[in-house]
Formats: sequence, C-alpha cells, structure tokens
Amino acid sequence: MKKLTAALFLCTCTLSLTAQTTSTGNSNWKNDILEQPGDHFMISLTNDSWGGAPDSISSRIRSVASRGIAVALMINKPFKTDPRWAVAFGLGMSNSNIFFNRTAIDIAALTTVLPFRALDSAQHFKKYKLSTTFLEVPVELRYSPNPQKGNKAMKFALGVKVGTMLNVHTKGKTLRDKDGNNINNYTVKESKRIFFNGTRFAATARVGMGNFSLVGTYSLTSLLKDGAGPDIKPYQIGLCISGL
Repeated sequence: MKKLTAALFLCTCTLSLTAQTTSTGNSNWKNDILEQPGDHFMISLTNDSWGGAPDSISSRIRSVASRGIAVALMINKPFKTDPRWAVAFGLGMSNSNIFFNRTAIDIAALTTVLPFRALDSAQHFKKYKLSTTFLEVPVELRYSPNPQKGNKAMKFALGVKVGTMLNVHTKGKTLRDKDGNNINNYTVKESKRIFFNGTRFAATARVGMGNFSLVGTYSLTSLLKDGAGPDIKPYQIGLCISGL
C-alpha cells in the first residue's frame, strides 16, 4: 500500500511539473512566433492570361505557353495581440509573357488604337509574344491558424500590388509562310509604351501549407490606356515558393 501511495504521489508530482512546463511554454508561444522569420523571400511561377479581351484576341492567345514569374522581398509583421495574423510589405518585380498564334501586335504603330492583326493567310512568326515587366510594392494580410508549426502550418493571404511599368515589348522568332513552313530563322523585337498604362494595381490571394502555396493575381487596372484598345485585365494563377 505504501508503494502504491508513493507511486501515486510521484505521478501526481510529475503531472504537476509537466502542466507547469506546458503552461510556461504556452505563455511564451506568442513571443516565439514574433521572433520567427515569415515568408521573407517569395517567388511565383504562373500561367498567364487576359480577362476582358474580345474573342478575336483571346482565341489567339496560347494559354498553355503563356507564363510569368514574380519575385519579392517582404517584411513580415505579426500582430502582437494575435500572432496568427500578420501584415507584410516589400519590394518585387514581375514579368508576364503572353504568346500568340499567327498574330502581330504593332506597338510602334502611329495610331490611337493598338493594332492586333490576324495573319492566317500571311507570313507570321513561329513564336510571338507580348512581354511586360513591372516594379512592384506588394502588401499582404496573412493568417495562419497554427503559426506554432512554422513551415508546416496552413497559410492564407490576401493582398494588393502597386506597380510601375519598366518595359513592354513584342518578340517574334522564326518567320514562316502562310502554310507554316520556315522561311528565315531570325528574331524581331519592338519596344514602345505609348499604348500601355504605366501604373498597375492588382489584387492577390494565396493559400497553401508551409513553403508552398497556390497564388492568384488579378489586375484591377486595364493593360491599355483608355481609348487605346479593349479593357484587358491580365491575371495569373500558379505556384508560390516562400521562405527565409
């Protein structure tokens, strides 16, 4: 009986010490999270397309080939009152490449409207794209239901990006005849921003676990200036890798 009593007393002491340790650990969990790095470096690989483009343009976009990349350095600031929430901001750059079939886009044209010319019965390039590059300031509101798990936790984020255009150009490679036969293996590149909005506002969303998440971006401003063409709203869907 004495041995049983001693054993029960020992178990009681052990459970008490364990509870105290757990309580102490829980009291510091907010500070531990506040000291953790949080998605400071981000790189996104996306499939890109255009919303709002008329059928005459959208039907010629090679959606499978069109792609983009975005990188950003972010400062993560968890809320002291509830570290499950955080706000992040930083600096980044994004590039989008929209590929077309049998199409020419004359961005150097001396017209008020950007010409999109179908080339079904004329010479055309095997590969032809419109490329845009923006310098951006991204801002995110982030949420993680279990931030104690670090890189194994679920993550959600909503945000915006404000960007200024650095470059826009078209690039055609390998000239073909109307029957699709190669004529000349050369590259033509044109660059001019007169038809394009120099500032872009975009909404962003991310959901994932740990260092990997699905990302979506939708431009709230038109790609082209008012009167320069259709109200095209670029969007991207892809994979974001984050860390550090």
